[in-house]
Amino acid sequence: LQECKIQNSSREYCKIFAAEARAVHDFGAVPEIIPLYLIYRPANNIPYATMEEDLGGPCQQYCVTERDGSLMARGTSEIVLKCCTFQHWVYQWTNGNILVTDMEGVGWKITNVRIATNLKGYQGLKESCSPSLLEQFASAHQCNHYCSILGLKTLEPVKPKGSKSPSVGRKSAQSSPQLQK
Repeated sequence: LQECKIQNSSREYCKIFAAEARAVHDFGAVPEIIPLYLIYRPANNIPYATMEEDLGGPCQQYCVTERDGSLMARGTSEIVLKCCTFQHWVYQWTNGNILVTDMEGVGWKITNVRIATNLKGYQGLKESCSPSLLEQFASAHQCNHYCSILGLKTLEPVKPKGSKSPSVGRKSAQSSPQLQK
């Protein structure tokens, strides 16, 4: 159940990110986090299972949490850079309270996401990675071309504040991580 909450909540953030990225000229393709479904099988010894779309190939790791607890981007391809930009965007969108950490997939379809959060029980989410990744990300993230295109601010470690839910309508464009031009 928790895996579904994490992946599907991250998916909602990704939809908002995609809408903003598509509005910016020259951003191009955007990653999509695929839905993860929880199914109930009452006649089975293990009554609950998860199910998701077949991605049609072996998953590649784009962003992963290493054994030492650090967050690492796997390469410099367009998809990896855009996953890093998505991480930056979510971190900024939530005022430093949530970070989508691990992402892997096939092409632009992303799965197996994990999160780090300082917010206990935020939207029913429990971190699947250490909250210390939030601080590490703020100091280690290096903005790339796509961060610049979206107008994201250079990250500095912040004290966590209240967070906006992606399901709550925005009051103005200023609530977005995207800077006004």
